[in-house]
Amino acid sequence: MDYTANIMKDREYERQLIDEFLKSLEELPEVRAKLEAEQPLPTNAKIDLKVAGKEVTLLVEAKRAVYPRDVQQAIWQLRRAKEALPSHKEIVLVVIAQYLSHGAKAQLQAERIGYFESSGSLYLPAPGAYCYIERPSPKPFERAVRSLFSGRRAQVIHAVLVHHKRWFGVHELAEIAMVSPATVSEVFSELERQDWVSLQGKGPRKERQLSQPTALLDAWAKEVRERPSPSMGRYYVPGVKTDGLMQQVGEQFGKSNIEYAVSYEYAAQRYAPFLSSISQVRLRMSKSSESQAAISELGARPVAEGFNLGIIETDAHGGLLFRNEIENLWLASPVQVYLDLMHGEGRSMEMAEHLRKERIGF
Repeated sequence: MDYTANIMKDREYERQLIDEFLKSLEELPEVRAKLEAEQPLPTNAKIDLKVAGKEVTLLVEAKRAVYPRDVQQAIWQLRRAKEALPSHKEIVLVVIAQYLSHGAKAQLQAERIGYFESSGSLYLPAPGAYCYIERPSPKPFERAVRSLFSGRRAQVIHAVLVHHKRWFGVHELAEIAMVSPATVSEVFSELERQDWVSLQGKGPRKERQLSQPTALLDAWAKEVRERPSPSMGRYYVPGVKTDGLMQQVGEQFGKSNIEYAVSYEYAAQRYAPFLSSISQVRLRMSKSSESQAAISELGARPVAEGFNLGIIETDAHGGLLFRNEIENLWLASPVQVYLDLMHGEGRSMEMAEHLRKERIGF
């Protein structure tokens, strides 16, 4: 009984998606769309489309959500249905869903397969009637992706990006990322849905390796750009140039046992020289009762503008992961520096791309 009810529910959902797709098509200029009666085809719908007097047949596969790992099966279903139609007809294959991941959309475009998402996104590569509309994906699905890049989950993402060539078990990665195994399992599940990891082994010995580091870092950078800049205290330290200021920071924070990591332009310059000079230093610093005293010892005074030292207070565990000590100075990981530069000014984006090419490598 439950199985039959689920089948009926799925069919009703597919029909709703098809109706939304038809409505979107009919809103396009000089377009008429008609759904044919149900036929014994291995796909969900067949739509006759007239575009500026030209006839096209759309074969439609409907899904609730489509991730990269789902794309090939959907394409196989559509191509199988296409074989049952007369070869002289102009046929366009289309996948429709409530949610299509960015990776799924990219794969469908590469295969010249049309798609429609319930948000209104539409890609229709019909001969003589090319249509491309991109809108934000439904929020519940986008939140699942965005949640990867915040809190403890972001520490897991940071770890797999820094160690992108390694194979990890859940417990090993949990220890490196300083999170619980449950958090690692949640992140791995989403990375698998996005087809960003490779798998080997089974059961307790199952391991994953990041197979798409570029796509994952792109997704994180996109999410960072859409967020407000982190809260930062602005200070001016008189009488010193940037390198001298950094020497003082290293000495004073080291003496006070303050954990920190220099980021943004100065760190990018140390990792991969790009600019002739840097006028400001921004760093992440662990919260502690001694931190304000250490800042005062530098002779730093708070300012509203014209700062040369910016300080972002952060969680010592997550905010300073994978920092590197170079010449008695702690630098944030190249991945963290790249992401921080998404909120920089001036030529920060150019620096970010240079750092990514020269130091991160993907």
